[in-house]
Amino acid sequence: MIRALLVLVLLSSCTSMPDDQNQPKDEIVRNVRYLALGDSYTIGESVPVGGRFPVQLARELGLGEPQIIARTGWTTDELNAAIDAARIEGPFELVTLLIGVNNQYRGRDAEQYRGEFAALLQRAIGFAGGDAKRVVVVSIPDWGVTPFAEARDRAQIAREIDLYNAVNREEANRAGARYVDITPISRRDDPTLVAEDRLHPSATQYTEWVRAILPEARAALGR
Repeated sequence: MIRALLVLVLLSSCTSMPDDQNQPKDEIVRNVRYLALGDSYTIGESVPVGGRFPVQLARELGLGEPQIIARTGWTTDELNAAIDAARIEGPFELVTLLIGVNNQYRGRDAEQYRGEFAALLQRAIGFAGGDAKRVVVVSIPDWGVTPFAEARDRAQIAREIDLYNAVNREEANRAGARYVDITPISRRDDPTLVAEDRLHPSATQYTEWVRAILPEARAALGR
């Protein structure tokens, strides 16, 4: 009799213990937190909220709404100040970082960008719980190919974008973060890839970005 009671107690204890395997899959996935840091390309200037690349990416991964810290026009130092003001609370299982086009647009030195970008990347890694492999750095698209840049030196813009991207790729590799080069997508001669403002990517282009980012994002989440 005593032995039978002990067996019942043990079985009752086992069934009452929390077990992620018994938790609905959708609930487990939606508990995964995603932080997107950037500028107009992250906030999705000139596209609907659902067209933003972080929102599309979260949807493809089956996640809840991402936390986005981004604004049109921000440079590296302005994003850094915004992070301070936002009082972000980690950790996040996934962090994306795309910043630098406004540094280039304002004619700032690439080595100044390097120092500020490297510092932002370290903050991103901190938000990812110190795991650099949870951070995906996204390259800067080439705005020089857009109708907005028609009267500008497009070749020079391309050279400077390439220089900036060489910097952020080097810093990502040095830190052990993941890297996705979406710049070739932005350089395609396809009017459907440009938003109505004639400068920023369309939701269609962001969809192409998400396809490129997905493998690294999945790897970051251990999928």
